[in-house]
Amino acid sequence: MPNKRQSPRPRDRIVGARLRAMRRGRTELSLEAAAAVLGWSAATMSRIENGQRRISTECVAMILTAYHIPSAEREEIIAEVRADNASGWWDRPLPGVPTEMGTLASYAVDANGLTSWAATLVPGLLQVESYAMALMLSEDVPRDAAELRWVARRRRQKILGTVDYVAFISETAIRTPFGGRSGHREQLIHLLNARERGIPVRVVPEHVPLGLISHSWLYMTFPHTTPVVNVEVAAGGVYLHDEQAEPYLAMIAKLDRVSPSVSQSCDRLRSILKEA
Repeated sequence: MPNKRQSPRPRDRIVGARLRAMRRGRTELSLEAAAAVLGWSAATMSRIENGQRRISTECVAMILTAYHIPSAEREEIIAEVRADNASGWWDRPLPGVPTEMGTLASYAVDANGLTSWAATLVPGLLQVESYAMALMLSEDVPRDAAELRWVARRRRQKILGTVDYVAFISETAIRTPFGGRSGHREQLIHLLNARERGIPVRVVPEHVPLGLISHSWLYMTFPHTTPVVNVEVAAGGVYLHDEQAEPYLAMIAKLDRVSPSVSQSCDRLRSILKEA
């Protein structure tokens, strides 16, 4: 039985989110069914997947066995969990689709609020296919792998409309024409139409000095636990919790101050569309 006494660590949220992604992506088990197989209550399984309970090596081993994960992969995962490596198996790419995408999707699906800051690219939740494919191909991702990643990204976009989402996007990112002229125009129109779907898009003007918020990130809030921030890095993403996530509230406030309103941002998008 998982340890009930020790407080969860920030790492447990990442491990729990990845275990949830594995259950959904590699088994046909519901949360309740997985709990029954393991002999636990559904509430216990939920707390494990949400990082609200400390996850021991033994707990991970039991779950991976129940999910019929191949022994070699299972032993590698258990060894890394035992080593308490916070940048281990859940961040590693799998063939075709990076594991990171599953972890991020597992976080986002349980969030009740998302705020993104996009410094150089349109955020993935708002990308259209032509833009996303051109972006991935420019990063030398093989076309077949890029197509799989787009399918995964499109599925992640289905959370829009079920969660409060605000996107702050730099004008520099919006002006970058991935997908050529037609792809760029399609992306701009998609951003303009976001307002009709209840998604506020705020365009941050070029040359605004933003200091430490020059990197892109996604701030996620949850009903029953503290916020988590996903910071984009070359290898995929880094997750910040608790006191590490706190400074991002001030960053959101700064973005709100320097950004035009949603209506003014739409006017700016229309102007850029005409130029495109």
